[in-house]
This record gives sequence, C-alpha cells and structure tokens, in this order.
Amino acid sequence: MPGDSSNKEKAVLSVSKDDEDEAELARMGYKQELRRELSLLQNFGVSFSIISIITGIPSLFLYGLNTGGPAVMVWGWIIVSCMTMLVGLAMAEICSAHPTSGGPYYWAAMLANPESAPLASWITGWFNLLGQVAVTTGISFACANFLSTVAELGTSFVPSPKTTIGIYAAVLVSQGLINTFGVHLLKYLNNVSIWWHSLGTTSLVIAVLVRAPKHQSANFVFRTFIDGTGVNGNEGWGTRASHAYVCIIGILMAQYTLTGYDASAHMTEETHNAAMAGSVGIIIALGVSAVLGWFLILGLLFSIQDLETTLSSPTGQPVAQIFLDTVGEKGAIVLMVIVIGAMYFCGTFSVTSNSRMMFAFARDGGIPGHKFLRKVDVKRGNPVRTVWLACTLSFSRLQFSAATSIATIGLYISYDAFPIALRVIYRERFVRGPFHLGAFSMPVAIGAATWIAFIAIAFILPQANPVDSQTLNYSIVCVGIVALYSVGFWLISARNWFSGPIRQISAEEMGVSRTLESEMSNDERAKSS
Repeated sequence: MPGDSSNKEKAVLSVSKDDEDEAELARMGYKQELRRELSLLQNFGVSFSIISIITGIPSLFLYGLNTGGPAVMVWGWIIVSCMTMLVGLAMAEICSAHPTSGGPYYWAAMLANPESAPLASWITGWFNLLGQVAVTTGISFACANFLSTVAELGTSFVPSPKTTIGIYAAVLVSQGLINTFGVHLLKYLNNVSIWWHSLGTTSLVIAVLVRAPKHQSANFVFRTFIDGTGVNGNEGWGTRASHAYVCIIGILMAQYTLTGYDASAHMTEETHNAAMAGSVGIIIALGVSAVLGWFLILGLLFSIQDLETTLSSPTGQPVAQIFLDTVGEKGAIVLMVIVIGAMYFCGTFSVTSNSRMMFAFARDGGIPGHKFLRKVDVKRGNPVRTVWLACTLSFSRLQFSAATSIATIGLYISYDAFPIALRVIYRERFVRGPFHLGAFSMPVAIGAATWIAFIAIAFILPQANPVDSQTLNYSIVCVGIVALYSVGFWLISARNWFSGPIRQISAEEMGVSRTLESEMSNDERAKSS
C-alpha cells in the first residue's frame, strides 16, 4: 500500500549517520571498536595539524636556503603543492570507497587482484608504518630543537646534544600520555590546533613583515638561487652536477611539509559520515596548508635582514634569527612559542594517527605481537598499546634531514607504490564511493603515481657534497632495510599466514542488509563507475 511504502522510506531515512558508518564498516568486515566522535571539521583538523606548515617550514628552512635558496623555496612550493593535490585527490577517491583506519594497506588489498592482494597489503603496510614513525620522529625532534633554542634566549642556558635528546624524550612521553589519558580531549585540542595554526601563522607573518627594519627585494625572493650543498669548503652539487640537481633535492622542504594528510583516512573509523568526511578532510587540509605555507615562506624571506647572519645564526635556527632581527628578543620568544605550540600539536596528532594505523595493521595480523597490540582499551575507547609503540619507535637519533626524507619516501610509497598505482592498473576493480572525480579520476591517478615515483627517487639522492659517513643521506639505508625486511620476511614466513585484511564479522552478523550496490558483481560496479 502507498502508506506502507511511505513509512518504509521514512524508516530508512531515519537511520542515523552513525548506523550507516557502522554498517559500512561491517561490510568491510570490521567491528566498531573505536569511539566515533569526530566531525568533518575535526577530521580535517587532524590532517591540517599533522601537515602543520608552521612545523615543516621552520624545521627545514636552513635546508631550503642552502639547497636552492629563495627561488627554489618559493616556486618549488607551488609546484609541489599542485602535484601533491593530485595525490590527495587520488587518495581521497580511494578513501571514500574504503573508509577504514587501515588506510593505504587496506586499499592495496582491495585494489589488487586476489592472488597478489596479501603481498600488496603487507608491503604497503610496512612502508606506511615506516613513514608514520619517521614523520613523528621528525616533528617531535624539531619541537625539542626549538625548545632548546627558545631556552637560550635571554638566559645563560646552553643546550647540548644530551639535553636536546632529554627534551625530545619528554615531548614524546607527554604526547603519549595525552593520547592515553586525554583521548576524550583530543577533539577539543583539535579545534584549538586549527585556530592555533591558522591565526598563529597569520600573526607571525604580519608581525615580522610589519616590524622588519627593511625588506628584501622581489628579485631576491623570487629569483635568487643558492647552492650551499658543499660542506667543509667543498664545491656544491650545482658545480659538481648541475643546478637542476640542486632544485630537485631542494623541494624536500615543501614535500616533507605536505605529508601526513593520510591521517584523515586513519581517523575515518572515529569520524561521522566517514565516506565523505575523510575524503573532504584530505582535500581541504591540503588546500588550506598550500595557501598558508606559501604565505609563510614569502613573509619569512622578505623579512631576512642579513642573509649570511641568518644562515650562520648562533641559534642554529634561521627562523629564530629572523624573529630576533625583526621583533627583538622578547618578541622572538613569543613567536617561537607560537611555532613550538604548533609543533607540539602536530606531534600529538601524529602519534594519534600513527597509533591508529598500527592498531589496524595489528588487527589484521601484520605486526609482530599483533595479538597483544590489537587490543583496544575498553574504558577509553582507544588503542593504548599502539600509542606507546608509536612513541617508542619514534625515539630515534637519526640525522634530521634523513628522518624527513624517510618520512616523505615511506608515506608516499605507501600512497602510490600500491594503492594509487593499483587503482590505475586494475581500474576495473575500483568501486567508487560518494566522493568521485568522474572523468578526471584516471588522469589524476596517473599524474599522482608519476609524481610519487619521481620523489621516491629524488629524496634518496645525496644532499651534501662530498658524501661520507657524516653527510650520507641515510634514507636509502632505512628504506632499504624496510624493503628487505618486508619482502624477505614475506618470502620466508609471512606468505604462509598473512592473508591481508581479516574480516572480523560479516555484515549479516551485524544485522546489516546488503544494498543493491554491494550485491552487484565487479563487472557491474565497473560499468556503473
């Protein structure tokens, strides 16, 4: 009867978004174990906080000035932002189709053919784990370095490597404690972090531009090329190889900064309307960060008072020297606190994202000790054990530029080497989600895959000349170890027991009815997309 039909439609419409999210998770074979409390804004905020342009740019500002200088920093940022947006769009499309905390390693399994799915998932998971750990290492170590620097201002304190390592450990422990006991506060800290990054970056740039005694010329900012890659009086790579080589390795500052936006995917099991919110969170986080980042780079470069003093600053941080030269010591302390606060938020949410990825990978049996690590704290609704695993693994004394290279390579290989590349190769297996690029889907995916292949090679190249034990780019060593471990362990053992993402439940067990789309064959799905 018409009335019955109308009542059924209303009943369907009355199903809450949380029920829909839980149903979608059940279709992927997982129970709702994590608390689903995040909105689109908060999902965006996690990625925005981990990208944290006010962390990445100051951390690698000296590297940028020495490796290409202002011209590469300014124009490289634009190029990297555009290419990274392609990666973000391709990732957002896959995230919408598979909104789970596993992110890239789960996507790889779903997009590969059934025979190679476990191997694709295994290797993607380990590279994603490598990148997650390295990015947390880089963020928290940068925070410790800047805390050491600000402690010098107006005091007799002289930091040593040991004190910096101690501060580094304290930062990681405190971030672990917040992720353990203050998990219910994370969504509120997230809101604070969004405003801190947005208003903090804007205030910082305005302050240095307004108070700067003089400003650099547009010619200096947009056209000056610097090759400071030679160490101990040796020639730089611009002379030994070419200026193009310096430009290629010089974009590390931009590409390292624009990482971590896969956090929106890792947080989807805690986000309402996950199939859309995770994807939109990725895109907005990248777009806002790209604009604010360029604004920050320009503000800092125009405010340099003396290039040589900035490069050889006694503080060890060119950004701190710019602050001192423009707003004085007291003003510099205020601006440094803004930067350090952003770094701390960034590291805190990096641990959050890292722990969720490890939890999901352990849930599927991909990590040694997975039976212990996959447990969720029932009282707090978060994976406490992987929180502390993330903090422990992130405590490393790697060379900072190596850590940033490893983070960039590890994360982007896990984005591309399998998920996005498999999206291109096995296009007929891809089932579109609510967020889809339509006719632009395949060109964007091909562009993203090509870019990541390029940077995966670029960032293992030598960064300083001559190459010795002190200047070697150790990213190639760490990436090689993970590659050998993941492939070697697979051949020796894992191929016998790791079958990819494990279905904890079936949708029917949860009382979830299959939709028409989920009952369609792969061929029918391909035609509909």
